[in-house]
Amino acid sequence: MSTYRYGRYVDGPDPLAPPADLRAAMDELGREVMEGASPASALRELLRRGLPGTPGLDDLTSRLWRRRSAIQRRHRLDGTLQEVRRLLDEALEAERAALFPDPDDAARFREALLDALPAGTAAAVRELAAYDWRSDRARESYERIRTLLGQELLDQRFQGMKQAMRDVDQEDVRRIRRMLDDLNALLAAHARGEDTGQAFRDFMREHGEFFPERPTTVDELVDALAARSAAARRMMNSLTDEQREELAALSRQAFGDSGVGARLAALDSLLQGLRPGEDWDGSARFRGDQPLGLGEGAQAMADLAELDALAEQLAQSYPGARLEDVDVEALVRQLGAEAGVDARRLAELERELRAQNLLERAPDGSLRLTPKALRRLGEAALRGVLDSVRAQGRREDTRAGAAGELVGSTRPWRFGDTEPWNVPRTVANAVLRGGTGEIRLDVSDVEVSETEHRSRAAVALCVDTSWSMVQDGRWVPMKRTALALHHLVRTRFRTDSLELITFGRHAEAVDIGQLTALEGVWEQGTNLHHALLLAGRHVRRHPDAQPVVLVVTDGEPTAHLEADGTAEFNYPPLPRTIAKTIVEVDGLARLGAAITVFRLGDDPRLAQFVDLVARRGGGRVVAPDEDGLGAAVVSDYLRARRRR
Repeated sequence: MSTYRYGRYVDGPDPLAPPADLRAAMDELGREVMEGASPASALRELLRRGLPGTPGLDDLTSRLWRRRSAIQRRHRLDGTLQEVRRLLDEALEAERAALFPDPDDAARFREALLDALPAGTAAAVRELAAYDWRSDRARESYERIRTLLGQELLDQRFQGMKQAMRDVDQEDVRRIRRMLDDLNALLAAHARGEDTGQAFRDFMREHGEFFPERPTTVDELVDALAARSAAARRMMNSLTDEQREELAALSRQAFGDSGVGARLAALDSLLQGLRPGEDWDGSARFRGDQPLGLGEGAQAMADLAELDALAEQLAQSYPGARLEDVDVEALVRQLGAEAGVDARRLAELERELRAQNLLERAPDGSLRLTPKALRRLGEAALRGVLDSVRAQGRREDTRAGAAGELVGSTRPWRFGDTEPWNVPRTVANAVLRGGTGEIRLDVSDVEVSETEHRSRAAVALCVDTSWSMVQDGRWVPMKRTALALHHLVRTRFRTDSLELITFGRHAEAVDIGQLTALEGVWEQGTNLHHALLLAGRHVRRHPDAQPVVLVVTDGEPTAHLEADGTAEFNYPPLPRTIAKTIVEVDGLARLGAAITVFRLGDDPRLAQFVDLVARRGGGRVVAPDEDGLGAAVVSDYLRARRRR
C-alpha cells in the first residue's frame, strides 16, 4: 500500500490560510476616516498597524532594523587581515622550527632575515615573495595566503566565488583573466550603446560558471555586478586608514603579476560609470567580534543596502506607493519565509480593498471611499444608534407614516407590532417547523408585512464643524450621527430628501462622502446663520414635503454671512449676528419647520441662545452626551415623521 506523509506547507503562502478580514479592515478604515484622516492615510495606517493575526508594516520594519543592527553588532571587517596574519605567523613559526636544529651559518642567516621582516602584514608578505622556504609546512602556509587573497578578492566582486574556487592555480588565473577581459569588453560595448544581445549570450555560454545568479540580460548582469562592487567599495570605506592600506597592498599580491588586479580595477570603473546611482561612497560602522573576510564583508554591506531598500519600500512614503512594490524575495532572504507570507497577506488585503470596490481613485488622483464603503459604514453606524435607542426603551419605528402602504417585504413579529400578518409566510413557517401533519401555529411562526407611509420629508441636518468640535472629542460622534441618519433615510425612507450642511466660518451643503472624509481644521467661527439659510433653501425646493431641520452644535453663533458672501466673525457674538440668525429661524418657522437643536456641552451662553431658538421657532432643545447624540438625532427624526 502507498504511504503518505503530511507536513507543513512550505512552497509559498499557506493555501488554507483564512482570507483577509475585509470587514475588520473596513471597520478600521472607517474609524480612521471618521477621526479626520483621509482615506489614503487611513489605508496607510491600517497597513502600518496590521490586523489581528496579520502583522503590519511596522512589525516587518522593526524586524528589518533588528536584523540590520545584528549584522553590525556581531561582526568586524578585518577578517581577511586576521587570517593572513595567522597564516603568516604559522609559516614563520614552522620555518624557525625547521631552522633551529641546523648548526649551519646559512640557517642563522635565514633566521636573521625572518627577524628583520617589517612589522606590517602586507610588507612582510611582500618581502617573503622570493624567500626559499626550508619547511614544506611553512611554504604551504605561505602559498595559502596568496590563494586566500585571490579567493577573497574575487568573492568580493563575484558572489559565491570563494566556495566555487577552492584553489587558485595558474590555470584558474588564466581562466579568470580571460573572463575579465571578455566581461570588460562586453560592458564597454554596452556603455557605448551597441547591441550586445548575442555577445552576452556567448559570454554566458563560456563564463556562466562565474555567475551563479544566472542573469538573463546585460542589464541584469550589470545590476548584480554593480551592487556587489559598490558594496565592496563601501566595505573598504568602512575600514580604518591603516587597514585599508594593508588590504590594498595585499590585493596587489593576490595574483602576482598576472594583471588580474588591473582588470578588476577596470571592471569597477566601468560599473561605476554604468550605475552611478549606486552608493559608491557610503560606509557603515561594525562593532562586533566576529571577523568577516573581503567577500563576507561585501555581502554584509550588500545585506545592509538591501535592508535599507526594503525599509524604504515598507515605509510606502513615495507617491503612488503600493505593497506590490515590496521585493518579497529580498524580504525572504533577509527575514525568512514567514516575513514573505506576512507581506503577501498585507498586499492581498490592499488588493482586496480595491477589488471589492471599497476604495477608488478620485479625479485628482487621491483615494476616496466608494458608495459601497459608505453604505457599510452607514449600516454599522445606524446599527449602533438603533441599539442605543432600544437600550433607552424606545422602539424602532419601521413605518414611514400613517397610510401603511405595503412594501413587499416581511419580518418576524415582535411584541407591540401593529402591521398586518403575512398569512402565507406565517403558515409556511408553521409547516416547515411542524411537518405535514396537523398544523399548529406558534408565536415564532408569525411574520408581519412591512409598510411604508406615503408622506415625504425634507430633512436638513446642520452639523457644527468648528474647531471646538474636534478639540472636545465631538468630531467622530457627529460624523457617526450623520452616517446613521443618511443610511436610515436612504434605506428605509427613500422618498425623503436629506441635505447635509456643515458650518464653521461658512456653511456648505456636502454629500456623505465629503462629510465622512472631512478633516478638522483650525478655523474660528460658528456660522449658524449661513447653515439655516441653506436649510431654508432646501426646504423650499420641496414644498410638498414635511420640513425637518436638525442642528448639532456646541457653540453659540459667532459669525454671519454678509450680502457680498463674506463671513463676519466676532467673539463674543455681535448683536447683528444673533439677529440675522434669528431671522432665519423665523423664516423656517413660517415654512412649518420646527428646529430641533442638539446642544453639546454646558456653555451657558449657548443654552440661553438655543432656548430662544426653541421659543421663537416652536422647536425643542435636546442636550445629549457625545455617545447619545446619534440616538437622539435619529429618534427626533422618527418622532417628527410620526407627528406628521
